[in-house]
Amino acid sequence: MCGIVGYIGNRKVYPLLIKGLKRLEYRGYDSAGVAILNGGLEVFKKQGKVSELEDFVAAAKPHGTVGIGHTRWATHGEPNDANAHPHQSSNGDLAIIHNGIIENYSALKQDLLNKGHVFQSETDSEVLIHFIEEIQKMHDCDLEEAVRLALTKVVGAYAIIVISKQDPHQLIAARKGSPLVIGIGKDKNEFFIASDATPIIEYTNEVVYLNDNEIALLTQNELKIKSIEDVPTTPYIQILDMELQSIEKGGYDYFMLKEIFEQPNSIRDAMRGRLLARKNHVQLGGIHKYLQNLIDAPRIIIIGCGTSWHAGLVAEYIIEDVARIPVEVEYASEFRYRNPVINKGDAVIAISQSGETADTLAALELAKSHGATIYGVCNVVGSSIARASHEGAYIHAGPEIGVASTKAFTAQVVVLSLMGLMLAKHRKTISEHQLSEILLELERIPEKVEKALKSNAQIEYIADIFKDARNFLYLGRGYNFPVALEGALKLKEISYIHAEGYPAAEMKHGPIALIDEEMPVVVIATRDSSYDKIVSNIQEVKARKGKVIAIVSEGDTLIPTMVDHVIEVPMTHEMLMPLLSVIPLQLLSYHIALMRGCNVDQPRNLAKSVTVE
Repeated sequence: MCGIVGYIGNRKVYPLLIKGLKRLEYRGYDSAGVAILNGGLEVFKKQGKVSELEDFVAAAKPHGTVGIGHTRWATHGEPNDANAHPHQSSNGDLAIIHNGIIENYSALKQDLLNKGHVFQSETDSEVLIHFIEEIQKMHDCDLEEAVRLALTKVVGAYAIIVISKQDPHQLIAARKGSPLVIGIGKDKNEFFIASDATPIIEYTNEVVYLNDNEIALLTQNELKIKSIEDVPTTPYIQILDMELQSIEKGGYDYFMLKEIFEQPNSIRDAMRGRLLARKNHVQLGGIHKYLQNLIDAPRIIIIGCGTSWHAGLVAEYIIEDVARIPVEVEYASEFRYRNPVINKGDAVIAISQSGETADTLAALELAKSHGATIYGVCNVVGSSIARASHEGAYIHAGPEIGVASTKAFTAQVVVLSLMGLMLAKHRKTISEHQLSEILLELERIPEKVEKALKSNAQIEYIADIFKDARNFLYLGRGYNFPVALEGALKLKEISYIHAEGYPAAEMKHGPIALIDEEMPVVVIATRDSSYDKIVSNIQEVKARKGKVIAIVSEGDTLIPTMVDHVIEVPMTHEMLMPLLSVIPLQLLSYHIALMRGCNVDQPRNLAKSVTVE
């Protein structure tokens, strides 16, 4: 949510900022802007896409080698030019870009109004830069100290960069609860700042992830970091494991389609070095010191949001099935506010693609404060949740740029499956024969996903038939119920068609009233222990003239005689079927959205990483 980019060095900064903002478009935004130091301070900002900002700035031809850029996703104040970032101080000397929310901005703003400040926007971010200006004036201190003192009075979350035309050879950055990464130029004479690594990887693979309550002072040749308490810290330099081509479309029209078709490889990467099928063994190197805590846990609580929550539901089925540990799956946003019962000894698995999801991070910290052991399942190395967890496992899906998660979901399910099987082996709740059967089948999943992807043309044909539907119903049982929820979510978020996922048996308890000849019903009906029951559910839908699209196991001869459209996926173990049955649902949502003229990579009102509550 929102994007930050900054630079100090010898390069022309404006083209670099614009390219960086385009790299960050996937995060979701409604306006964009830049501020450039070039003897003075030039600020350009515009509601709309980065391309509209480019058109707006074209005649000015800004120059300079120090600057900041931002893409905004509205929280305080509607999307418009005035509320776009950067924001300036009242004297025009300072500019700020800010991700996050300043919770006590109203009280700060009233105090500043009383002191004569005049505001140009409705944002909390403008209040912060005015507050920094006021502190600098009151304490007669340098800008770095003013920023530090201001942040000691701020309540909320932030990632900020501040620049000043009075100090044109420095950037000041700080974070709390919102990510910020600093790239170190190859010759150590330039620095890049961004909300994630995508704008940086083109220039360097050496980065420093700022920790909460840290402030960075950057000049062209030096990086200094201190705590908000004014204690110097030593930067920890990490090497990015990311290639430039991974954040480019690679010949595909959209990132979402590219990422759907990347899943055979992303699943392989999630298993690499962990799945030792011939040895009947699973090892997760990131879970070692606290492994016994997980094995002995009286219960496991899984927290996540959106697609990650759906992956957690699959994990609940798996862990309870094979490891026999009670599991609760919680929406992170609800968990943290309902005074949950958390006991010392409980294990909490926090799932987040970005590793920055604000509600999940807050829920994690709550559980941690009650003595639970935290295991993070994230995609982004060095992310906040990864660092806040006791241990965990990266899913190694590679950058996921499309807002609608696809390859991250399947990679999460793979890693969670491995965790469940590892627990089952240690707890001796699964036989060696059963474990071998599942592990060997898991090893075959990538090639079976490749086969499932070959239905793309057929799915496109079906999408054309139903692209104008106003509602969809998705039904599944057992392991396929979370897949029904995920399929409905994908359709909602990128095509804007209302869709709901239900356990198939629950249809009789209300949703069956919706069924008529205008209602497409997607039924995940692969051959498993619930097969006969799902056949009965299909008959109930057809008896009410519903249009049924069935996802079936390869070779099924019964269900195709009953339904309107059939999409086959290869056979696999029931526990692993979500890795295959979700593929047609991802493609169906993609094609329907495309046919409806929707931007599948940047759906309206959504952000890739929800870093504010």
